[in-house]
Amino acid sequence: MKKIKYISLAAGVALMMSLSSCSDFLDKTPDTRVYLSTVDQLRELLVTGYMSTNYAPTCELSSDNVVDNTAPDANGNRYNLQSYSYADDQLFAFEDVNLATDNDSPSGVWSGCYGAIATANAVLEKAEEFEANGADANGALDASAKAELNAIKGEAYLIRAYHHFILCNVFCLPYRGPELSKEVEGIPYITKPETTVKPKYERGNLATDYEMIEADLLKGLDLVSDEYYTAPKYHFNKAAANAFAARFYLFKREYDKVVPYATAAFKGNDPSTLCQDGWMQNDFFYIKDIGRYFTGTERASNMMLMSSYSTWWRRFVSSSRYTCNREARRATIQGPGPTWENVTWRNNSTGETFAMHPMFQSVLGSAGGASYGSFFAGTCFEQFEYTDKLAGIGYVHMIRSEFNTEETLLCRAEAELFLGDTASCFRDIKIVDDSWHKNANHSSSEVELTPALIEKFYSTQGSSKTGGRQFGIMKTIKIDQVCPSSKYRLEDYMIPWEQCIQHYRRIWTVHTGMRFFDIKRLGLTVTHYQGASNTEHTISWPDRAAHYAIQIPSEVLSAGMDSTSRKPVITTAVGASASIATEVSNITPVGSGNKIAKKSRKGAYRRKY
Repeated sequence: MKKIKYISLAAGVALMMSLSSCSDFLDKTPDTRVYLSTVDQLRELLVTGYMSTNYAPTCELSSDNVVDNTAPDANGNRYNLQSYSYADDQLFAFEDVNLATDNDSPSGVWSGCYGAIATANAVLEKAEEFEANGADANGALDASAKAELNAIKGEAYLIRAYHHFILCNVFCLPYRGPELSKEVEGIPYITKPETTVKPKYERGNLATDYEMIEADLLKGLDLVSDEYYTAPKYHFNKAAANAFAARFYLFKREYDKVVPYATAAFKGNDPSTLCQDGWMQNDFFYIKDIGRYFTGTERASNMMLMSSYSTWWRRFVSSSRYTCNREARRATIQGPGPTWENVTWRNNSTGETFAMHPMFQSVLGSAGGASYGSFFAGTCFEQFEYTDKLAGIGYVHMIRSEFNTEETLLCRAEAELFLGDTASCFRDIKIVDDSWHKNANHSSSEVELTPALIEKFYSTQGSSKTGGRQFGIMKTIKIDQVCPSSKYRLEDYMIPWEQCIQHYRRIWTVHTGMRFFDIKRLGLTVTHYQGASNTEHTISWPDRAAHYAIQIPSEVLSAGMDSTSRKPVITTAVGASASIATEVSNITPVGSGNKIAKKSRKGAYRRKY
């Protein structure tokens, strides 16, 4: 992403410049490169070491959190709606993208991640030089300077590890274990600053990438410190570093490592005290204020935030074609769950009733009609940086809650499940569920979560129109086929619990792109229906798994990078069980074409009693 600043020079200034001596001119550097000479400069440079682009649009459009409102609904109704970007059409159809290179496209993800990695590499190279010399431009490094330099290196290692991790989970197939991942195409793992024009990089394999991510992650964990940050939640602080480790090892299926890292992320706090604020519905009037609070530094649950130049939120309010509606809406923000299934809401115009997630009561925004509109949660909101208020122009920002207590708790819960500790698993799920009910518009129909309720709601038995068998909430989980393990298997008794965790993760991370990562690692099937002809596009494991990987950006391919193979996936599995996947019905809700319930305030709905 490039930002250009225009400066006009007055004639008087030009005259003064013309009087400058030739030697003064030659003393200046002939370009805008940053020359790092002090420890302070390294710390300041790492502020730019985080991607300023957004992977949410690419990943959400590839997930089951989005539908095409122009495709006919169950009643045959369809609408002539325009895409926000031509690339959206390609992503939704699981096609290779070659129609966009903006910040919200695969190209933006690629360049944003490698830009952050380049910053980390520049800092690490110079830090090693300072260490070797025992000094920077200010003189010999004392104990305090050495400690700060170590902390800077720790953050740089974590930046490098995390952005390679994002690249792997966007542009590669899911991790398949240390052996099978050797057959999976990786991404270039860059550890040195570029010193040549158009260098040639090899993609390698995913096993090697994960090994290098782990090495950088462990180095970073050992060195990172919270002591030198003025805005710690915009950096890899200790809590965020441990949360990253928990997520990384969850994706690797090394569950015994997930629990201690997730626990360390809470820094000795009871996690229930970190996510007890719900959505602070009673403290804010506008949904935009709730979104800003949710992604703000004052929210105790947030461990690390990342700012991006992104128009992702605008898609919800200005384009209603690809959005969260129909079955995607019913499976997430406006659908049933084990403790709120019987909390019924009513459409005042038509009498339609439906369940709604308690956390989205009064904080759910919409644009357009109920049958063809866009529905969005208060998990995010854009923040506008004016460069000219009079002209109304500037930069659009979106803040991401990249690591937080709730997602880390669900990482720990999943690990505890596979470790056979269902009591601890239930404890962590319940903390998240309880937090969703706090400060909500309470109803006597809400119930307290119990193990029996989890097993009932996410049971594969019973009517396809009740519990988790509705709206594609439950899907066949193929984690043992995707990433076979001789140590861990998804046993039959665990399936309702894993279904609950994947559903809770889907709800909590809606609009962020994280759902796509879970789809890949769990081997979930996603079917998109596109356009007036209702064209079907499906990704599934293993038959149509090749498109789990987003294709490398077209401009990178033109520069000589090998493209992502679309060949069938190797399915050889060690210790896989045929009984681990339980088929469930994906029920598409009948579209009513009705308007939504009467609003109680801007962007919010009132429950009809």
